[in-house]
Amino acid sequence: MTENNEPHIVSQPPAALSVDAPFFSRAAWARILPFGTYIFFIILGDMLERAGFARAELRWLYPVQIAAVAILLAVFWKQYAELRRPFVPLKQAAIAVAVGVLVLALWIHLDAPWMVVGSSPGYDPRTAGEIDWLLVTIRIAGAALVVPVMEELFWRAFLMRWVEAADFERVDPARIGLKAFLVPVVLFGFEHNLWLAGIVAGVAYSLLYMRHRNLWSPVLAHAVTNGLLGIWVVATGSWAFW
Repeated sequence: MTENNEPHIVSQPPAALSVDAPFFSRAAWARILPFGTYIFFIILGDMLERAGFARAELRWLYPVQIAAVAILLAVFWKQYAELRRPFVPLKQAAIAVAVGVLVLALWIHLDAPWMVVGSSPGYDPRTAGEIDWLLVTIRIAGAALVVPVMEELFWRAFLMRWVEAADFERVDPARIGLKAFLVPVVLFGFEHNLWLAGIVAGVAYSLLYMRHRNLWSPVLAHAVTNGLLGIWVVATGSWAFW
């Protein structure tokens, strides 16, 4: 599934780990911590709601959440070798955009009861019936600009390659095996309450990464999906999809 526009990097088996070797390398933590911070705020919001805080009072956690993730991405940016490559060529960018639109179309239709796990009240930016456009702007910007970079670094650049080999930075995404492909896809799916839609999106983004061997490709597709989803949510008032 490789293309000839980039040099081939051969996946090599990791060297044997010593007893004192850390389970995760510094490179791994640089990709784990932004994602872990994002999840922490989701858990924090749920705990605060259970403690009695109104959901409307917790909407401003999202800007803090996105800011924290963006700061961590900036701190670790020099360690993301996969993002130092040039942005995807025009043809690949067009494919990524098309995939992002397709994932959106599937996402908003894969919502039958059996395709959903748990429930999600979503993110409602209205105050006294009026839309708070500052909240909407932050929500869409965070979902389209920060979340795709953070999630693709974790799910594709790190976890998918790490399942293949502990020395994940040396793994060519085009040489990912079936197990390393499926594990992150399934986990990514169940990160969302629309689990089937999440799995479909995970498959699409993973195939882009493997095909183009450039992380910017799934980042672009993911950004298109999230950005257009935000516009659709606001236009239709389908807050549960947020």
